[in-house]
Amino acid sequence: MTKRNKIIYWIATLWLALGMLSTAVVQLLKVKDEAAMVTRLGYPLYLLTLLGIWKILGVIAVLMPKFGLVKEWAYAGFFFAMSGAVYSHLATGDKTVSLFGPILLIVLTIVSWYFRPADRRLIPN
Repeated sequence: MTKRNKIIYWIATLWLALGMLSTAVVQLLKVKDEAAMVTRLGYPLYLLTLLGIWKILGVIAVLMPKFGLVKEWAYAGFFFAMSGAVYSHLATGDKTVSLFGPILLIVLTIVSWYFRPADRRLIPN
């Protein structure tokens, strides 16, 4: 792995981890604005707890060395959760600005996954 790729990986991964962890905390605390948004999107409030826990576990999995299969599941979970968020906002007619966060996290997920080092892959290259 080149130094450039390692830098790209760690920048994307740390920003992804920060984004997922911060949204997980907001969801676990059921912050008023977050609860209102989830309700407006048509989801039950208990989904916030589930998403928050999964995001924290995903962040741990992505940051831990080894455990390639667990990382693959975490990356997939991040992608599914954020693409679901994008779709939910589009389906309910939310403003385009509400798509920025989920799309940014999708991009960070893809970049982190693509540039991950061999020892963090399911099948090392």
